[in-house]
Amino acid sequence: MTLPAETPSIIEPCLLETTPVELNDLIANLATATERLGGKLHPHTASKLADLVRIMNCYYSNLIEGHHTTPRDIERALKDDLDGEETRRNLQIEARAHIRVQRMVDRLHGAGELPEPASLDFICWLHREFYVDVPDAMLLVQGGGRCMRMEPGALRSLPEHNVEVGRHIPPDSEGVDMFMRYFERRYRLAPLGKGGRIIAMAAAHHRINYIHPFLDGNGRVSRLMSHAMGFYAGIGASGLWSVSRGLARGLPSSPSYKQMMDYADSRRLSDLDGRGNLSQKALTEFILWFLGVCLDQVEFMADLFTLDNLAARLKLYVESRTMKPVAFFILEKVLLLGELPRGEAERITGLKERTARQVLTSLVEDGILDSTTPKGPVSLRFPSHAVEILFPRLFSGN
Repeated sequence: MTLPAETPSIIEPCLLETTPVELNDLIANLATATERLGGKLHPHTASKLADLVRIMNCYYSNLIEGHHTTPRDIERALKDDLDGEETRRNLQIEARAHIRVQRMVDRLHGAGELPEPASLDFICWLHREFYVDVPDAMLLVQGGGRCMRMEPGALRSLPEHNVEVGRHIPPDSEGVDMFMRYFERRYRLAPLGKGGRIIAMAAAHHRINYIHPFLDGNGRVSRLMSHAMGFYAGIGASGLWSVSRGLARGLPSSPSYKQMMDYADSRRLSDLDGRGNLSQKALTEFILWFLGVCLDQVEFMADLFTLDNLAARLKLYVESRTMKPVAFFILEKVLLLGELPRGEAERITGLKERTARQVLTSLVEDGILDSTTPKGPVSLRFPSHAVEILFPRLFSGN
């Protein structure tokens, strides 16, 4: 068998030879910010907020792909309430798949069973799980004047799988397996310290897209991989922030995600630009940008999720829904305690039992409170109709 002319080392540098001072500062700030994010929240409340962040992550991941699926449509998809129109239904199916896979990643991390996020097995698992339940028509990919069926979890491997992505020509399909095994070795996180893992998270995000291992779905897989790498690097913050929102929005007065990805494709400029095939300078600037985006998002979410801010917006929410003002006392107590036995409503509100029960029922019917059983304790839920008041600018704005 004749090996492809390309060798995996063309993706070097994979990591940085030296770490600039500003990058060390950025890593330290990011690590500190993620440790504080949600630190005062009750774990049950944090878990409910993580559910919302999954929807947000999916929403922005879809936007990056050029697809607009509203939070309400995503919420409906999670209840298997799919649109009758094919295009909207397919977007809902993709959204549901994204959230399902991210939830699986989160559970693996929570159980201490998350594998190496850059491993070939894990990356193929992400792709396979994302596409496992989609209609067959969604696996058809147009390219090179032909229509091909993508196999979930399968790498590009045939000559007809060769692709072009904008100005970038990814490695030849016949060598993708070899490239991905090299990628796996270079981005293995276990031997690295925390700072090294954070740098690897940023660099690997570009390099996996440079390889473009699958016929389709590479962007989604890379963002899910980055999510998993954040957990492995110790900056996952219980799933309370999203890399996709940052990538979709970028930073003020800064190049966009697409521009930075394109820039990181740059070839080495001179002997002063590292020792690899690609530009060390471009990779360094991409890592600075990527981690700057991450820090920006962590700080944004930290402001939204502080107890005082959440409590104040819950009060505004009660007013906007024209509920009895005492409904806020129930929501505030649930926020602090994580969940509340139904019988506590009378004591908290100071109302008679029947009236207190009616107030509690109105909150459950509204959707802001939920319970796993009809008589079980209630906990906060964050439905799409509440997001604009409770979490302004989460899905839009600057």
